[in-house]
Amino acid sequence: MERAEVCKVYIVSGPSGVGKSTTSKQLVKSLYRSAYISGDSISHMHVNGRKKPWESKEELSLIWGNILSLTKNFISFGNDVVIDYVTFPQEAKWLREKLKDLNVEVSYVVLWTDNETLMNRDNMRKLENRMGERCLVLVHEFIESGLDKKHLLDTSKNTIDDIPNVINEIRDNEKYIIR
Repeated sequence: MERAEVCKVYIVSGPSGVGKSTTSKQLVKSLYRSAYISGDSISHMHVNGRKKPWESKEELSLIWGNILSLTKNFISFGNDVVIDYVTFPQEAKWLREKLKDLNVEVSYVVLWTDNETLMNRDNMRKLENRMGERCLVLVHEFIESGLDKKHLLDTSKNTIDDIPNVINEIRDNEKYIIR
């Protein structure tokens, strides 16, 4: 099923605990025809032999290959796609390159907050979902990744009530589009 207008892929990234899932789930609901891809869910599909993606390039390649396949499938049926996953710039560019022959626009937004707010948000999660120090490790990895600051969206002062404004920013601001 084809759709005349350009399909959009939104990659919502950032350190663990920053609000990716909360934001992504609301973003996908705001779109007419859309699909939600949780990178964490994709990662956990691999049961026996699974390694932590941050410790295994092979595992990370498997996850991204699956995300790509699902994304292409949803696009082929005329859906916009929201990808919720810790995504570094090189992975976002890789995905954009793999989708370049399709009628698609890829936006990459990295939700950001100060470390204290990040840790407070992580502590509000269920105990089994908390990432603890891994949140701060990811902050450092994003800083070292060569991330273009235009992709950052600071949500430090935001509350859950501000999510509609964050969604509008992600949908309407062309600075997040990977060219």
